Amino acid sequence: MSNSKKTTVKWFRRDDSDRFADRSIATSGADGSSSYPSAAPRSASAGRSASAPRARSLRLAAASLAGLIGIGAASFGAVSAQADEVAPSSASVSSRSLASVHGASVLTLDRPTPSGQSAKRGTSKAAQKRDLKATIQELVDAGYPGALAAKTDKDGNAVGATAGKGNLSTGEAPPLDGEVRIGSNTKTFVAVLIMKMVEEGKVKLDEPIETYLPGLIKGQGVDGKKITVRQLLQHTSGLPEIMLGMPDFFAMRNDYLSPRDVLDMALTRPAQFAPGAKFTYTNTNYIVLGLLAERVGKRPVAEQIEAKIIKPLGLKHTYMPGPGEKAFRGKHPHGYHTRDNKPGKLEDITEADPSWAWAAGSMISTPSELNKFMQSIFDGSLLNQASIAEMKKSVPMGDEGDVYGLGLIGHKLSCGVAWGHGGTIPGSQTDNAVGPDGAAAVIATTAIPATNAKDTAAEEAGGKRLGLQALDKALCGK
Repeated sequence: MSNSKKTTVKWFRRDDSDRFADRSIATSGADGSSSYPSAAPRSASAGRSASAPRARSLRLAAASLAGLIGIGAASFGAVSAQADEVAPSSASVSSRSLASVHGASVLTLDRPTPSGQSAKRGTSKAAQKRDLKATIQELVDAGYPGALAAKTDKDGNAVGATAGKGNLSTGEAPPLDGEVRIGSNTKTFVAVLIMKMVEEGKVKLDEPIETYLPGLIKGQGVDGKKITVRQLLQHTSGLPEIMLGMPDFFAMRNDYLSPRDVLDMALTRPAQFAPGAKFTYTNTNYIVLGLLAERVGKRPVAEQIEAKIIKPLGLKHTYMPGPGEKAFRGKHPHGYHTRDNKPGKLEDITEADPSWAWAAGSMISTPSELNKFMQSIFDGSLLNQASIAEMKKSVPMGDEGDVYGLGLIGHKLSCGVAWGHGGTIPGSQTDNAVGPDGAAAVIATTAIPATNAKDTAAEEAGGKRLGLQALDKALCGK
C-alpha cells in the first residue's frame, strides 16, 4: 500500500534457544503491513536457502494462522465477569484401555466388561456401528473425500467406522481409527498441561503473563502486565491474530517456523481490544501459552505433554510432531486441501510441516485416543475437581449458544451441552466432544469445511457445519 512503512524485525539468534530472548520489533504503518528479513534456517531445515523464499514463507505463515487451525475468529460481546459453567459436570467416566485397530471399515474397540455389567447403551453395538457409519457416510455424500469416527461410552466401550476414500489416487478406504491431524484440539492438551502447573502451584490463572515471560509480550496496545493466564486460555486477551487472508498453503508446506517466528509476526499487529473486554478466538494465545509452559516446565512443550498426558493415558498414536517432521508415524488417511482455501480442486496435503501451528494446532491423534483424552479430563484421571470446574467457567462465543472455557468448548447439542473442542488444519477437520451422559465422539473428515461447497452453503445460511451436525447425531442419536 502506498502509505505503508516496513515493520522490521531484528533477529538476535536463529536457533530454538532464543524463544525467550529479546527481539527488537520496531513497528510503523497504520495498516499494519510488514516485511520480514531473510533468516538463517533452524536445524530442522538445514540446507534450505535463507534468502527471499524464507521471508515469503514467513508472510505466508502469518496469513495461514488466521483460520487454518481454529474454529473461526468469532467475537462476542463484552466480558465483564467469568460465567459459571453452563451445565452440570459430565457423568463420571471410568478408566479405559482402548486399542487402536486398523483394517476393516467398521469395528468394535472393546475393553473387558466386568461380570454382570452390560456393554450396551440402549442399542446393540451392531446398531451403533451402523448408525455411526451412516452418519459419516452423509459427510462423504456431501463431498468430503473420506471420514473417520469413533464413539466411546462412559465405560470405555468403543465403536469405530470409516467412509469414503482414504487415498483418492488408489481408492483405498481410510484405515479404521487412523491417525489424523487434530488441529486446535491441541489447545486442550496445552490447557490441561497449564492446569497441571496450576495444581502444582507453579502457575496462577489470574497472574499476568509478564510474571512468567517478562518483557516478551509487548507491542501496539499490547502489555503483558495486563494480560492474565486465564485470558490467554479463554481467548479474551486481545492479543493480535495473524489475519492477512488465505494464501497458497502448499507453498509453505515444507517450511519450519519457530514459535518465536509466529509470535513475533503476531506482535507486529496492534491489539484487537483491551484484555478482558470480549471473546475473540485467537491462535496467538496458545503460542504464548506454549512458551509459558516451556519457561515454567523447563522442557519442550511436546515432551511435557507426552510425559504428563500421553504416557499416563497409554496413548500410542497421539503426539506433537517434532521440528521438521512432516510425515505421519502410523496408519492414516490422506488429507486434501485447495489452493485458495475455497471449494475447488482438492490436492494432497498429507505431508506438511505443522510447526507454524505448534501449541495452537500441530498435534496428531486417532479418533479413539482423542475420545479417551477428552473423557479423561472429566473423570479425574488428569485433573482434580477444582481444575475441572475452572476449565468449565465460560464466556459466550456467539455460535448458537456455544461457550468457551479454558481450552474447552461447550457445544449446545440437541441432548444438552457437550464439552470438547474441535480442530481445523489443511487436510483434516475434527469435531469432538463428551456428551451429557459421559459418552464421547469424534467425527473427522479429510478436508476442511471451507473447501466443501455444501458445508460453506450451510454456514452462509446460518446453519451448523455438517461436522457438528454429525457430532450431534453421534452423541444424541438425532
